[in-house]
Amino acid sequence: MDGILNINKATGMTSHDVVAKIRNILKQKRVGHAGTLDPAASGVLPICIGLGTRVAEYLSESGKAYQADIIFGIVTDTYDREGSIIRTASTADLSLSGIEEALQHFLGPQVQLPPQYSAIKIQGQPAYKRARSGEELTMTARPITITSLSTAEPTSPHSHEHAAAHSSSRRASPSNN
Repeated sequence: MDGILNINKATGMTSHDVVAKIRNILKQKRVGHAGTLDPAASGVLPICIGLGTRVAEYLSESGKAYQADIIFGIVTDTYDREGSIIRTASTADLSLSGIEEALQHFLGPQVQLPPQYSAIKIQGQPAYKRARSGEELTMTARPITITSLSTAEPTSPHSHEHAAAHSSSRRASPSNN
């Protein structure tokens, strides 16, 4: 079998877990993915099979789209929902117009320092695995381009926000710090 499958990866699975499962189901050795999703993330993971693996590098060149539900007023040690809360702040003065104005500062080309708990590989191993084992990592800033950002109505007036981002082929989630 040759081609590309779009798989809706569940949270808790690694991208490699999905590849291994597809290899097992299809009894096929040449299976790969076109871009790593963090284990905590869910979403579409393009899986390339057989001759489809030849186009994997081109699929990730077109950029990525992200959707996030954001809880304002907390910071975790991992910069995601899996970490321990290390700081809280009041959100009483937060407004949708203020959030939308702040998002505009993230648009366009910029340099981003990825968190230690990202799926970026360091010496062949995802950074999140090394960080969760207690290793202190030095991450390298990377150029990214965010082409659009938008918000939806928050589910409560001062704590949650739904946001969507479209980016270049580099990771583009604004950090919490």
